[in-house]
Amino acid sequence: MSVQVTAKISPPGGPAELVTRAIAGDRDAFATLYNDHRAEVYRYLVNRTRDRHLAEDLTQDVFLRALRRIETFRHQQTGGGFNGWLMTIARNLHADHLKKARVQREMPVGDVFEADEFDPSAEEAGLRQLEIVEASRTVAAGMTALNPYQQTCIRLRYFEELSVPETAARMGKGIGAVKTLTFRSLRLMEQALVPKGAAA
Repeated sequence: MSVQVTAKISPPGGPAELVTRAIAGDRDAFATLYNDHRAEVYRYLVNRTRDRHLAEDLTQDVFLRALRRIETFRHQQTGGGFNGWLMTIARNLHADHLKKARVQREMPVGDVFEADEFDPSAEEAGLRQLEIVEASRTVAAGMTALNPYQQTCIRLRYFEELSVPETAARMGKGIGAVKTLTFRSLRLMEQALVPKGAAA
């Protein structure tokens, strides 16, 4: 029987019982928790981001992370309970988004070529974009030297910009294993890109 998350499901029991059932794998219980808390999480994120689309995306990420880590939730008398736990996840995801946004401030290619007037720096920007394209091709060539497991690690770490702990959680591995896998994958890529006979 499929679970309609948008439908209001009302299994018996309070929030503590619902969480216990969700940890045990009860999808209806988690769907009820989603319905009960989604609006408040969304409201919090839309107030922080001032962007409804981004807030919607982050809200989905909050519940995905909560579902993956539901077994880490502990019933506490203080700290806001399950709702407080969700808000902590929302605050962390919003902070991660802000960090990534600061790092990724770059001019889209279209903006470089749509300028009405010639700007001397446009040539430099164009050359930079060509360098980025060339770098992307180089990375793609290096990725062919990796097995699918190694490619997943590199994609999560450097394309999706997840931290080592987040990558470890996504891959179901320990932090040490992810560090080792990342190091070895980068070495393999480097070796694949060095012309044969270049290393003396």
